[in-house]
Amino acid sequence: MQEAIGIKFRGGSKTYFFSPNGIADIKAGDRVVVETAQGLELATCVHGAQEIDDSKLASPLKSIVRLATEEDLRQEALHTAKEAEAFDICRRKIAEHRLDMNLTLVEYSFDANKITFYYTSDGRVDFRELVKDLAATFRTRIELRQIGVRDVARMLGGLGCCGRPICCATFLTDFQPVSIKMAKEQNLALSPTKISGACGRLMCCLHYEQHCYESMRKRMPKVGTEVETADGPGVVLDNNVLTERTKVKVTVSDGTPDIREYPYNELTKLE
Repeated sequence: MQEAIGIKFRGGSKTYFFSPNGIADIKAGDRVVVETAQGLELATCVHGAQEIDDSKLASPLKSIVRLATEEDLRQEALHTAKEAEAFDICRRKIAEHRLDMNLTLVEYSFDANKITFYYTSDGRVDFRELVKDLAATFRTRIELRQIGVRDVARMLGGLGCCGRPICCATFLTDFQPVSIKMAKEQNLALSPTKISGACGRLMCCLHYEQHCYESMRKRMPKVGTEVETADGPGVVLDNNVLTERTKVKVTVSDGTPDIREYPYNELTKLE
């Protein structure tokens, strides 16, 4: 076990662990300057010092350098303003070089010795002349990084069809494969507009909710099974995994058939 502090970088949802380096009273929400392989970076603390199992930590842990000062925050605000300007300049130069690429985001490093331009494209792009042009304009190191449409959604954020911030920008740490079979098994309408996320791909929640559907279906009676209900014997017609209720066709006291719903755990399977 090691004492570690969890932090997140801008535009990411994954938590990274750093050594507190003797700095006391770091709490969730604090801005901190950390040491990374690319140099110093500004990040946000998501939880204070905790004992974390060694198997979850990279070894050795990099360190928290300091709590962010007012000067650090002013520098971040200055970089944010410059990023908007750099975005417009780069987009104009992409058009001048007639490159088939869509600029998504511009990011200055904390020490401003590198500018990263994130873009999407359907194929490979020869951007060597563009890099030379940008380097001559900004007089600093330039990196162009191609990303996928799901990465774009995570970086830019937004609201999902549920009305909440999209999962990849809040808590999902990795993108998992999602299939149309999952949508079918969850009884969702197969309209692309209803099962696609902000990125245009199948919604990530289909994957991490699939286990709940599979687990609940194993406990609920299968369609066609004869069961005993509070109103007498009946046959299972349908299961609603979300409400955990089962629709059963029963025969009521006057001999007429009726369809009623019951909590699945109140039903007994008939032999």
